[in-house]
Amino acid sequence: MQVKPNWRNPIHVLAFGFGSGAAPKAPGTFGTLAACVLYLPLAQLSFQNYVLVLLISALVGIYLCGKTASDIGVHDHGGIVWDEFVGMWITMLWAPAGWLWLVLGFVLFRFFDIVKPWPIRWLDRHVHGGLGIMLDDIVAGAMAMGCLQLVVVLI
Repeated sequence: MQVKPNWRNPIHVLAFGFGSGAAPKAPGTFGTLAACVLYLPLAQLSFQNYVLVLLISALVGIYLCGKTASDIGVHDHGGIVWDEFVGMWITMLWAPAGWLWLVLGFVLFRFFDIVKPWPIRWLDRHVHGGLGIMLDDIVAGAMAMGCLQLVVVLI
């Protein structure tokens, strides 16, 4: 039986991206947009602090996503978007400042998250629990980051 998230539970609120994952259509896209908004202050951090926030967010995300999926009874419920937050922040790890790069990072991350080329699709199907929810978006973020950096080098 599927249960709705408990909006009084901070674990559910975080896993659902502060409510962005509750969008009736394209919750992953809305979650990624929310991640972009939060990226703006994160981008002001030193590189070391950005990486620290990223690592903590990924590790905590394994618990947040796994616990919320268990609580609502749906593995990788579309509204669980904390994984999109982390994937987008990985995409932007070495990105230059500017709106062009943020938009390009957004498009690249959504592409890899939606299309799920190998090994993303394999991870999505074979790794379960909170780790599985997070891992495919972590890899999508890494692939998007690689493509974004390729564009930076070519321009």
